[in-house]
Order: sequence, then structure tokens, then C-alpha cells
Amino acid sequence: MIDEKQYSDLKSLADQHKAVMVAVSKLQPIEKIQALYDFGHRDFGENRVSELIKKVPHLPKDIRWHFIGNLQSKKVKELIPLPYLVHSVDRPKLLRVLQKQSEKNNVLTNILIQVKISGEESKSGFDFSGAAKAISDLLNDKYPNLRLKGLMAMASLTDDEDVIASELKELESFFIEEKEKSPQHREALEILSTGMSGDYRQALDAGSNMLRIGSAIFGPRDY
Repeated sequence: MIDEKQYSDLKSLADQHKAVMVAVSKLQPIEKIQALYDFGHRDFGENRVSELIKKVPHLPKDIRWHFIGNLQSKKVKELIPLPYLVHSVDRPKLLRVLQKQSEKNNVLTNILIQVKISGEESKSGFDFSGAAKAISDLLNDKYPNLRLKGLMAMASLTDDEDVIASELKELESFFIEEKEKSPQHREALEILSTGMSGDYRQALDAGSNMLRIGSAIFGPRDY
């Protein structure tokens, strides 16, 4: 069902860097997710609200579900309160909608601010100044039902490792600068979620402590 050696090697590398590995289970069948759970894994990531909703009832209750895909505002009411962590908070409107729905459900929703570090049009997120403002707003209780846990980003999809490394290092510098602003910033900014199957090594070198790994664990997806 899964390549246990490949998984173990990835987990060992993540552990060496004190990083959490989120297994991206998008388009993977329940059986594969259960097999990885039985192997001891608990953090799983989904990209689509509809797919997450379908999977949750059929899998163990102690799974920590991470929502990592583009999140449409109209889908938030279906998503909350399912996820352990929402990675892809990429715009002010989404902050407002998540706050409204979290308040309605009387829950605290853990979030990451998504920062755009790539010039690719397909990538979304706050620029650095927008991310700094969002962090400030969250720490000043503008969104009392949202709990800031850190930052998330995606590097460019390219074979040029220098480009990837440069983007990730720039994000790492911003992350460190924000953490140094105050004890409150340092406490809130725990997580730097970067690195996927193609660039996790560069991400770890640039301070990532949460990886989002799909095909390197589960193999190719069946589209």
C-alpha cells in the first residue's frame, strides 16, 4: 500500500530537523490513508473541502487534518470546524470569513498566513508587507477566533535549485524578523510550512519545520 522504507527515510530526515511531516492525501483512497495511519502517522493534508468532508467520517478521529489547498470563501462554512490547521490563509477576506464561521461554531481555528514568495501567477498569498499587517492584526485580536501558528509558502515550480533556495531563504529571513519583534510574535510564529516532494531538502535547509509531502510517500496520484 505504501513504501514503508521510503516513508521511514523521509520521517527520519524530518525528525532530524525537528520538522512535522504532513502526508498529503489528496486523491488517495481511504485504504492508503488508513495504512499510513496504522504505520503510526497522524498528520494528513487535503486540498479540497469536498474531499476532506467525505474522508473524515471513514477514518480515525485522532487524525490531525491539515487543509493546505486554495480555500474559496464560500467553502469555509463547510470546512470549519474540521481541520486541525488551515495552511492557506492567503488574503484579508479569507481571514474575515474564517473569523465569522469560527465564531459561529464557537471554536478557535488554527491558521497559517500564506506568503507569496514565487513570481508565478498560479501562486497566491500575502506579500511580505501584507503578511506583516495580517500578523499584527491577528496578534491584536482583530480576529479573536483565529489562532496564528505561523507561515506557509510554496516556492516556484522549477528545476533551478538556486531560484528555489533564494525564495525560501528570503521567507526564512522574514520569518525570523517577525519572530524577533516581540515575545508575542515569537510565541505565535511556531510553524514555517514549506517544502513538498520536489523541494523538501531545500526547505529544511531554509528553516522549514513542517513539510507537505504527497507523491514521495504515496506514489503517483490517480487523476
